[in-house]
Amino acid sequence: MNKLTSQIAALFGRSEGRSPIRINLSISSLILLFIASSLRAQDVPTLQLSLTDVVEIAREETSDSLKQRIAMQFQVADARIAQVRLQNSFWNYQSYLSNYKPQMNLRATLPNFSRSIDGITQPDGTIQFQSFNNMTNSVGATLTQPIARTGGTVFASTRFQRIDVFQASGNTVSYFSNPISIGFDQPFFAFNDLKWDKIIEPMIYNEAKRKYGEDLERIALEAVGLFFDIYIAQISLEAAIKDKANADTLYIISQGRYNVGKIAETELLQIEISKLNADASLAAATLNLQTSTEELRNFLGIKQSVQFELSLPTNIPDLVIDPQLALSYARANGSKVIEFERRLKEAERNLAQAERNNGFNASINGQFGLSQTDATLVGSFSPLLDQERITLEVTVPIMDWGRAEARREIARSNQEIVRMSVEQDQINFEREVLLKVQQFDLIRSQARLAQKNFEVAQKTYDLTRKRYLIGKIGVIDLNLALADQDRSRRAYMNALQSFWKAYYEIRRLTLYDFINNQPLQGAKNN
Repeated sequence: MNKLTSQIAALFGRSEGRSPIRINLSISSLILLFIASSLRAQDVPTLQLSLTDVVEIAREETSDSLKQRIAMQFQVADARIAQVRLQNSFWNYQSYLSNYKPQMNLRATLPNFSRSIDGITQPDGTIQFQSFNNMTNSVGATLTQPIARTGGTVFASTRFQRIDVFQASGNTVSYFSNPISIGFDQPFFAFNDLKWDKIIEPMIYNEAKRKYGEDLERIALEAVGLFFDIYIAQISLEAAIKDKANADTLYIISQGRYNVGKIAETELLQIEISKLNADASLAAATLNLQTSTEELRNFLGIKQSVQFELSLPTNIPDLVIDPQLALSYARANGSKVIEFERRLKEAERNLAQAERNNGFNASINGQFGLSQTDATLVGSFSPLLDQERITLEVTVPIMDWGRAEARREIARSNQEIVRMSVEQDQINFEREVLLKVQQFDLIRSQARLAQKNFEVAQKTYDLTRKRYLIGKIGVIDLNLALADQDRSRRAYMNALQSFWKAYYEIRRLTLYDFINNQPLQGAKNN
């Protein structure tokens, strides 16, 4: 408390080594306001974070040391959504892989009891109604294996059955065994889903993995924007406090000069307007900081109220990105490249499907097995009798009124549209990468120039203020220097924000960290 009071008193009461001046009632009220605000803020924890820390939290890739330092729960909704999307793609990919593996099913009917009267056709063609009272129990297993290359299926099965017939003259039992049965089913001209899935599904999964990396960089880009919103708001608040102190001091000095007739009333009114503007700027800066703090807190998923104490990187990195190198990383790591290839393959698949599904089809299926039936369980296994079946089916369309041809032409037209669209999208993607790199070089130069202009504007205002205090210049020159300092400060902060947002935008497009010279998550070599 004593330290805070002394700092505020030094801020409001001294001016470049001069003796303390008397502070009026409004300044005293301002001191009490800041003391009260500081006391209230003691109950709110403060997080000291750098730009890298905020990005790591946003991507949910925080190190153990950072977790220990922040010591609070957080959950970034956007990062979790991106993780769920990736998990969904992973399980879709696992489901696709299972289509090529053997599938085994067990089927049992225990029991199937029936009591009914049904019509039975006699050898002479007449129908007689007879009552049935029986129970069937059966169990069987089937193993199937699809063949991706041909689109066919081979299978093996086993089946056992018992039939109990309940009659007034006595119950009878019969057993049926089919210990082994093997067979195949092979279409000749049908569309082969397994063949095309084997080409397209890995593309979809690889595209999803790269999109996850791009989602993380998009989240990091948003975190950078929110980081600078708070940082600029903090700098603006500090400047508003300082400007308020300077405005109050100048107003008191100007009142004294006006009372002794050294300045005109119009100049005193201008100083008073500057003082009122400083009050309004201070209130706006305070509200802006509160709003920016809540936005970052909500984005990072921090439940409790916090204050942020942010620190920028010490210097703007002396980073020059080769456009062709960035383009090569974008081609190797970007999800767009896989997306382009996938869209072409999907269009090719749709055309192949339209050509195959033209109504003409042929298939062959065969089966060989061993079976037997008997009144006893043991007798149903000996001797086993072989059973064979082979079927060739052919379907030939006679008249479809051009439906198959129309479907082929539609698929062929769609393929051409996709091809032209992909070519244009690929050109636009490569242009975007090259343009972002060129813009980055320009933004980096502008940021350094803005930093230099801000440093010059600060020194100019300090010298101008000193000259005004000793009566060398008028208030107009002072206001011009103050306005130039504020303008250069805003330009510098905005330039810094633009620099880091441009850098993270390039990271999103290339999935490569050019500062640390390493691939990012989701990249081809990561």
